[in-house]
Amino acid sequence: MGWWLIDADTLARSRFVVSPLDETLACLKMLYFGAAGHPGERAWLDAHRPAHLRRMAADPVTALLVASGLGREWNADFLTPTPTEGQSFADGIARIRATAPDEARADLAVSLGGTLPAALDRDDLPERAAAVLEQIWTEAVRPDWDRRRRVLEADVVARIAQVSRGGWAAALDALRPGTRWLGDGRLQINLNPYPPRDLAGAELILVPITPQRHGWVAWEEPERYAVIYPCAGALADDGARRVPAALGALLGPARAGVLALLGTPMSTSQLVGVTGQGLGSVGRHLRVLLDAGLVRRRRAGRSVLYSRTPAGEVLVEAAGASGRPGPEVSGL
Repeated sequence: MGWWLIDADTLARSRFVVSPLDETLACLKMLYFGAAGHPGERAWLDAHRPAHLRRMAADPVTALLVASGLGREWNADFLTPTPTEGQSFADGIARIRATAPDEARADLAVSLGGTLPAALDRDDLPERAAAVLEQIWTEAVRPDWDRRRRVLEADVVARIAQVSRGGWAAALDALRPGTRWLGDGRLQINLNPYPPRDLAGAELILVPITPQRHGWVAWEEPERYAVIYPCAGALADDGARRVPAALGALLGPARAGVLALLGTPMSTSQLVGVTGQGLGSVGRHLRVLLDAGLVRRRRAGRSVLYSRTPAGEVLVEAAGASGRPGPEVSGL
C-alpha cells in the first residue's frame, strides 16, 4: 500500500486550506467521468456536462489531454499543483500555465504508463489545460462559489474540532476512501503498492472539495504535500435544502432546515456557513429546538456541537415519509 511517514513537526505544521482551483479540478474530473455521488451532483452534471462534452468533441486534442492527465489512479502532476494557503483561482491557474512544455509532456507520459500519444507531442499543453479549467470555473463553479466556499469552510471547522477532540490521528483516519491512520506516524493514502514517503520537515496541506467521488494527493518535494478529500456533507445537502412540507409547516422552513441538517453533529459556525443564515438567526432556531427537546448539544474542545435527539430523528423521518417535499428554503 502507499503510505506517508508523518512526524510530530509535520503534524504541527499541518493546516486545512480551501482551494478554488482544486474545487474546479474536481469538477473537471466529475465532468469527465460522469459519476455523481448524490442527487445534487447529478443535477449539476445534467446542467453542465452536455456543453462540456460538445466542447471536447470539437477539440479532440484537449479531450485527449484531459483523458490522459486525469486518471482514476494517477494524475499528471502539472495539472494538480499542490495548493498553498490563500491561493486564488487566478494564482493557481497561472502555475499550470507556467509549466514548461517538456515537463507537461513528461507528466502525461507518467500518467499514461510511459508512452505519450503523438497528438500530445506539442508545446501548448499547459495553455490548453489552463483554458479548459478557466472555462469550467467561469461557467460552472464561480457562479456558485460563495455557497461552495461556505460548505468547505464548514467542513474545515468540523475537522479542526475533530483534531481538538481526538488529535490528528482521528482527523486523518478515513479522510477519504483508501486513507487510514496506521499508527506509528504512518498515514495510508491509498491501497496501491507504492513505496512509502517520509514527510519529515514538510508541510501537510488538507484540502476539502465538494464532489464526493473524487480526491487525490499532490506534492512538491520536499517542502509540501497535500491530500485533497471529499468534504463531509458537501453539496449533498442540496437535497436537504428541500425540507419535507409537513416539517416546514410545523417549524417554519428555515428552522426545519436547521433540524434537517443536524443528522450529524454541527457547530453554530458550521450551520451559519452551510445555510447562509446569520449567526443570530441560527442561534434563535437552535434555542427553540433545544427547548423543544429536538436537538442536544455537547462541547468538543472549544466548539459546541448540536445534533438531533431521538425525538428529532423521529420527527424528521416521519415528516419525510409522510408526503411531498416542501419548497426550497432560501438561505440554505
